[in-house]
Amino acid sequence: MTTVLIADDQPLQRMGFRMLLDGTPGMTVVGEASNGSEAVRMAGQARPDVVLMDVRMPGMDGIEATRRITAAGDRTHVLILTTFDLDEYVYAGLRAGASGFLLKDARPEELIAGIRAVAGGDSVVAPSLTRKLMDAFVDRPDAAPAADPRLAALSEREREVLVEIGHGATNTEIAERFTLTESTVKKHVGRVLAKIGARDRIQAVIFAYDNGLVRPNTGR
Repeated sequence: MTTVLIADDQPLQRMGFRMLLDGTPGMTVVGEASNGSEAVRMAGQARPDVVLMDVRMPGMDGIEATRRITAAGDRTHVLILTTFDLDEYVYAGLRAGASGFLLKDARPEELIAGIRAVAGGDSVVAPSLTRKLMDAFVDRPDAAPAADPRLAALSEREREVLVEIGHGATNTEIAERFTLTESTVKKHVGRVLAKIGARDRIQAVIFAYDNGLVRPNTGR
């Protein structure tokens, strides 16, 4: 059973999500929060698999709530919901530890699939959207970033794989680029995530950008 906490300041929005999720086999809502503070408190108590997190809420917003929930180190993953497809707050939410984002007008089946993907440790931002999001909102200074010590733990191949992840490449695309099997790529990706402490591919993309392995609007 996948457990979900809904965090949104609009009662009708929460009711709509609850009706959909409680009516979906294998999924149940364990609580509703109307602001970020409630979301943090309820996530700590219920420890849901996924928090559906609105960004703009009174008091503590969804960004800070996401940061606190993911920093707690529990199994809970955060899926950000937004009205805008390229909202700067979404990038901030991903940096805070969210596992992805969906638009509030997503089709019911897309929302259900997104929740299941996030609950399973995956992300729900497609590679093309990852590139678009990073290009739009990563604003790095010209100076080279300080070397992150975690980079030294990566093998040459793992570093190459991280660069490809940063470009939004899928496992299939990485396998084709380096003439590897997808199972081998999957193992490399797993090792990369573990060594850099990333919860999922989205966090790995941010890590790659933050460390200058990938630059916005420059392609390969």
